[in-house]
Amino acid sequence: MLNKSVYINEIKENTKIDTIFLVQNKNIATTKNGKPYISLNLSDKTGVVKSRVWDNAEKLSKQFDTGDIVAVKAHSVIYQGEIQLNINNILKIADDDTDLTFFLPSSENNPEQSIKDLFKIIDSIKTSHLKKLLQIIFNDEYILSSFKKAPAAKTIHHDYLGGLLDHTLNVTRLAIDVSKHYHDIDQDLLITGAIIHDIGKINELSYERNFDYTDVGRLIGHISIGVEILNDKIAQCPDFPTDLAMILKHLILSHHGKFEFGSPKKPKTLEAMMLHYLDDIDSKICAVTDYIEKESNPDTKWTAYNRLMERFVYTDIYHKNKSSAD
Repeated sequence: MLNKSVYINEIKENTKIDTIFLVQNKNIATTKNGKPYISLNLSDKTGVVKSRVWDNAEKLSKQFDTGDIVAVKAHSVIYQGEIQLNINNILKIADDDTDLTFFLPSSENNPEQSIKDLFKIIDSIKTSHLKKLLQIIFNDEYILSSFKKAPAAKTIHHDYLGGLLDHTLNVTRLAIDVSKHYHDIDQDLLITGAIIHDIGKINELSYERNFDYTDVGRLIGHISIGVEILNDKIAQCPDFPTDLAMILKHLILSHHGKFEFGSPKKPKTLEAMMLHYLDDIDSKICAVTDYIEKESNPDTKWTAYNRLMERFVYTDIYHKNKSSAD
């Protein structure tokens, strides 16, 4: 198993580099003298670095392609104000020889512990039909392994390996806490909806080399995929109540809240309304936190202007709280 010895955000000028990267893209070009060279971007979970192969370009080009994991020997230089790698040798390596978490951002939480926490919540559910359904869903090896790795989105929020699991646990824990204050809420139903509301994302998104949408993700989407998974697993539950199945489907179909946000249905039960708002809270807080981390200006107490949110974000309180926690 090959380890990664240096990450892109650690590379300094005039340094020998001998480590592994993911090839984001690759192009063959020619110099003014007509000599072929390779222009490529290499990436890991900390960023992207522009790179060039000046010698033996045609020969080395045959040894790797876009999307490959490669072992690289290079020298770092500054070109137009940015770090660039001048590559001496580059060789494709097998996926099994390394860890994909080197190349894609991943959760800070241990996925095995998070899954244990999820199963503990499932075990606490008192409604037998709901508990049995969730056990059947997560005893499916494909669903479980995918659920551990999948991001919750391509961009915006929880866009990292394990992001779906983190987001699901956040929404579920919010559901447990908030439902204690509203006695008319069916807590078991709300918790079940929180756990399965985004399960379709295991097939909507691809996350082997980068984060993107699959064909089924683009054509059908995670809401419809989630209902398909639910239908399949309900069919494995003898005597599952028809009305309960309908209500669970409604929780998935309505959790985006509005038609313009891709929700086929608006929430029409207390649990569906609650699930929508809790899902929205967690996704938005994550998005704002990420934006503060990426766009904080060290010379001010504000981020850059966010066009999606249509505002600047004040960062002073966030950084003080984070410093005190550390």
